[in-house]
This record gives sequence, structure tokens and C-alpha cells, in this order.
Amino acid sequence: MISLKQLNYALAVEKTLHFKKASEFCNVSQSALSSAINEMESQLGFQIFERNNKHVLITSCGKKMLGKAKEIKLKLDELMQISQLDKSPLSTSMNLGIIPTIGPYLLPKVLPEVRSKYPDFHLKIKEAQSIDLIEMVRDGELDAAILALPYPIEGLLSFEFWQEDFYWVSHKEECPEHLTEITTRDLELDRLMLLKEGHCLKDHVLAVCQKRNLNQEPSFDSASLHTIIQMVAGKLGTTFVPEMALNQLLHGEPDIKSLHLNEPGPHRSIAFIIRPNYVKTDDIEKLIELFKKQLTISVNRN
Repeated sequence: MISLKQLNYALAVEKTLHFKKASEFCNVSQSALSSAINEMESQLGFQIFERNNKHVLITSCGKKMLGKAKEIKLKLDELMQISQLDKSPLSTSMNLGIIPTIGPYLLPKVLPEVRSKYPDFHLKIKEAQSIDLIEMVRDGELDAAILALPYPIEGLLSFEFWQEDFYWVSHKEECPEHLTEITTRDLELDRLMLLKEGHCLKDHVLAVCQKRNLNQEPSFDSASLHTIIQMVAGKLGTTFVPEMALNQLLHGEPDIKSLHLNEPGPHRSIAFIIRPNYVKTDDIEKLIELFKKQLTISVNRN
């Protein structure tokens, strides 16, 4: 009889394409993991993986089997969640993903209240780019993720809880004194500095600017808004910042000014993403209620 443990081991190898890394991920010895997979392959009558000293490849039968294994794991996870439905809201655990252009600016605003109001709720947070978080939600590695929309999420459900605009950020010496807002027609877009490819914030900014290709100078690859802000402080260009991140990024930067981007909005929406069959939607609804409240308090305070 094939066990859930064996399926988890095989899924770990699929994820890492490396037996040693998979064993470390599963917190077992490499020999124990290899033996379990060898036994499962013997029971199935076909190889799941082709391996040598350098590479691990998934066979065609292995791909079909691993797809079924994911389905089985998701169904078992749903059964475990059902057993927790009679418990109080936000009294168990949740694996939550969040993107880097939201996490550092949202979580400090909401987590203290979450912990105060729901002390038994254990939140495990994973920060990654949208494309990776979506796959982890689909595969059941995450219960939910917080993303910025619009973004393709085929097969998943979204629950929007916040909308916001962008602000143009520049050195104060390069900011027109007479303006309180700015449009893309007023900007030198060739001096605009954006995050590297893969960050949805870049795509959202380009959509607002209605431009797909910018001749960006200076040319550099940054994965951090904090880094870009320091470049702005050095008069090396300008950027756009989401409203949620504005105060935190500009704190202690007296030489930087910001102007609201006067283009049709909202420029992005913030949402929870879950699988259609995720059973603990009550927990998501409670988090949305709390997040909205804390974000509104933060906006009014500023």
C-alpha cells in the first residue's frame, strides 16, 4: 500500500529535482527518502524519476503519477481542514504567501492587531513573487496568498480588500513646486526607475503609463523599493511607490518628495487568493475584516 509519506517524499523530489535537498526539506535522511521512493516505484511498476549523480528527471509516467499525488494531498488537506471547522475563527494555523511590494508595508499595520485579537492563530508567512505564490496555492503548499491585482490567477478565487494609487517620488530639487499632483504627460519617463522583471508592481506601473518599454537610465536591476528610493535620493532618477508603502519608504528622507499620480485608478487592488475548494473561508473573511479596519485607521492617521 502506497503511503502519504511516500507521496510527500516524491512531491519534494519533484519540487527540488534533488534527492538530498528533498530529504532535507522532509527532515529525513537521504537513504530513508530514496528507499521509500524505490519501494513506491516497485509497487507502482514504473519509475517516477530517472536519476544519476548529477541530474534527476521525471518520467512521463512519473508526471502523471505526481499530478494525481498532488490531487490526493489537496483532498487530504481539505479533510484535515474540515475537522477544524467547528473551532473558533482564526484559532488554528494558516500558511500565507505575500509579495515583497506588499508584505513589509501591510504586515506591520495588521499583525499586531491579529495577534492581540486572535492569540491562538498561528500564521506562517512566505514572501515570494506572484508567479511562485500562485503555484504554491494551487499545489496546496500555501492556504492563501496576498497579491496585487490585476494578475492572471486562472483557477483560483480572489477576495479584494484594498485599493490604492501610486505616488511619483523624486528628489525635491527635481519636483515641480507648483504641482500637488502629476500625470504621466508631465514626467520624463526615461528617468523612471522600476523593479526588475517578475515584480507585478513594474507591470502595474507600465500599465498606468500605457508603455511597455521604457528606455530606463541609469540601467540597474533592483528587487527592492528601498534600493530604488536611495537611488532617487542620489538624484539618479524617479520612481513610483504604492500609497501603502509611501510613509515607510520616505521616513527619514527629507530630500525626497512625492506627488499623487493623477491617472485613472485605482492603480492596483490588494486581494487574498485561495483555491476554490479551500474550506476555511471564514478565516479569510475575518482577516479581510480586520485588515480593512487597520488599513483605514492607518490612512486616517496619516
